Amino acid sequence: MGFNIAIDGPAGAGKSTIAKKIAAKKGYIYVDTGAMYRAMALYLLREKATPDEIDEKCKGADITIGYDNGEQVVYLNGENVNPYIRTEEVGRMASVSSPNPRVRKKLVELQQKLAADADVVMDGRDIGTCVLPDAQVKVYLTADSHERALRRYKELTGKGEACDLSTIEKDIIERDHQDMTREISPLKQAQDAVLIDSSHMSIDEVADAIIALCAECGKK
Repeated sequence: MGFNIAIDGPAGAGKSTIAKKIAAKKGYIYVDTGAMYRAMALYLLREKATPDEIDEKCKGADITIGYDNGEQVVYLNGENVNPYIRTEEVGRMASVSSPNPRVRKKLVELQQKLAADADVVMDGRDIGTCVLPDAQVKVYLTADSHERALRRYKELTGKGEACDLSTIEKDIIERDHQDMTREISPLKQAQDAVLIDSSHMSIDEVADAIIALCAECGKK
């Protein structure tokens, strides 16, 4: 079994950014589970699937992860969908589709295989509680809702997209509620996870704190 780092937390907490930074520093494989669920959501949006059709429609999606010049690429039925999976619309659909048992089963199997074969950093909503319950290092990464909204606002405006801060924060709070109250694998802190609040921490400070946890487990 590889050495596994599981990072869970709500939307906008910086999980993906931190996980990528740690993977680069440690030479681990970064498995962006959120991107995989977003790829499924993109597929369902393209198929115009209603909530009642998700069970059946998700069967047509083949989602894999590869690397191109060192960059992680998410493939949906052979197509690189990195440019399309970070929209607000896809994010909202992912919150609806990700609790679906058939969607989860399909993606979790791939995630667990990756973790069994290599040293990985994996982030998501239920990595430490469900996907990698035996991970050597577990972290619950959070930040207050306003700070998370502000980060998203800066990201979008930096790309030239028009957006409203209060609307973004409202969406984040709603997604938190959906993720924490869903019936299957709700977002919660694993009992043995270390809580890190990144509201007033830099990316490097958070990454270094998690790397220090690895050292405590005897992993240099």
